Amino acid sequence: MTRTRSRRLALLAAGLTLAAAGLAEPARAADSTADVWLTTPDGGTRLAQQGEASFTGSPLAIDISVDSRVRHQPFTGAGASVTEASAGLISALPQGERDALITSLFSSEGDGIGLNYLRQPLGSTDFNSGSFYTYEDTPGQFSIDRDRQEIIPVLTDARSVNPDIRFMGSPWSPPAWMKTGDSLNGGSLRTENYQDYADYLVRAISAYGEAGIPLSDLTVQNEPQFATSYPSMSMTPSEQAAFLRVLDGALGAAGLDTSVLAYDHNWDTPGYPLEVLGATQDIDRVIGAAFHCYGGSPESQAQISDAGERVFFTECSGTDSATPAQTFSDSLRWQAENLVVRNMRSGGETVITWNLALDQNGGPHQGHCDNRCNGVVEINGSQVTRGAEYYVLGHLAKFVEPGAVRIGSTSQGPGGVQNVAFENPDGSRVAYVVNASGGEQTFSITESGRSLHATLPPGAIATYTWASPPA
Repeated sequence: MTRTRSRRLALLAAGLTLAAAGLAEPARAADSTADVWLTTPDGGTRLAQQGEASFTGSPLAIDISVDSRVRHQPFTGAGASVTEASAGLISALPQGERDALITSLFSSEGDGIGLNYLRQPLGSTDFNSGSFYTYEDTPGQFSIDRDRQEIIPVLTDARSVNPDIRFMGSPWSPPAWMKTGDSLNGGSLRTENYQDYADYLVRAISAYGEAGIPLSDLTVQNEPQFATSYPSMSMTPSEQAAFLRVLDGALGAAGLDTSVLAYDHNWDTPGYPLEVLGATQDIDRVIGAAFHCYGGSPESQAQISDAGERVFFTECSGTDSATPAQTFSDSLRWQAENLVVRNMRSGGETVITWNLALDQNGGPHQGHCDNRCNGVVEINGSQVTRGAEYYVLGHLAKFVEPGAVRIGSTSQGPGGVQNVAFENPDGSRVAYVVNASGGEQTFSITESGRSLHATLPPGAIATYTWASPPA
């Protein structure tokens, strides 16, 4: 049975089970108010609770009509990457500040934002604090000891706060001796080394698992269409499909059930993952495609979800605006609109940004980032500053639980009042709303014929949560 057919049968069975459960259980008592959380583009209000809004009105001209009978993809998680640069900065914090930061990032209690998905580089990236490396720079000498110095301790601390964090592994390059050009930078994987690379990835997954970090998901090459002056590699769709067959055998032989996603690159070339997925239909562990934000538009992801495959959004780095004073407001609006709303309305199950932490200079890094790159937080010595990405992610991860389902909601298009809505496993609702227009907007949220009224300034984001359909 192909993976698409088996997935559709599983979804059908799950739907029938949910329907049966709905018939067997008594209806929940309905609430008539929603809690409201707000972040404004001037930074004066940051993920602050605004009290309650009542479902006592009628729909307005701009109306978000929520319909839980319309079911879309699950929510799998939100987070970032603990690069070597990020890990070094977090590790250097005084213990009290480090503990407080880890708690605020990974706990959803109090003022925490509840991040629950980390995409972990396997070896060097452009955000490195030292020389480039892989886990087997010399054939036969495999070790993840360099990651044990700072990266794995940070991941372990994060997992101690949130044991349910999901992890993805993503390599920027195989060891140089497996590649044409014999360099970590650029080149391609030699056909005769497909098995070597597959075995290398199996060892990496196993070593991370033994260190207490289970890698549930994997991509086999970061940005396979961008060979450059830091660890990277070109890989065509046909090469990736052929390699995935070898990798599937190696993972199976090792007893690993790690899922694999194709591509891991920009929105502008959806044909790449479609070709890989079409050529690997019989490999159940290849579950979909991963995307980045640096080219194209989020709506291209719908081609993958429309084909019955899953979509994970796995990387986007914030950068300084041309006018640095506008960085917070520009990033808040753009990322909320594109990385959360448009991504998830186009099938995305995850919202993963790039570096969890960078310094005041946007580093340490050894790559491009002509405009200073930003992390979820900025660390300058012992001073921690939470950037726009912190709040973009927090408005989602703090309230939407893994296993939630995106439900139907009407929305204006790009540049308007846009939203994405979810039903959590306990039946509660979450609406994530961004006013991407140039002026203040008043709108309504309507479910079951009852509406609440709200007003957002331009560029603001808000989260609305309510326990069940309003009476």
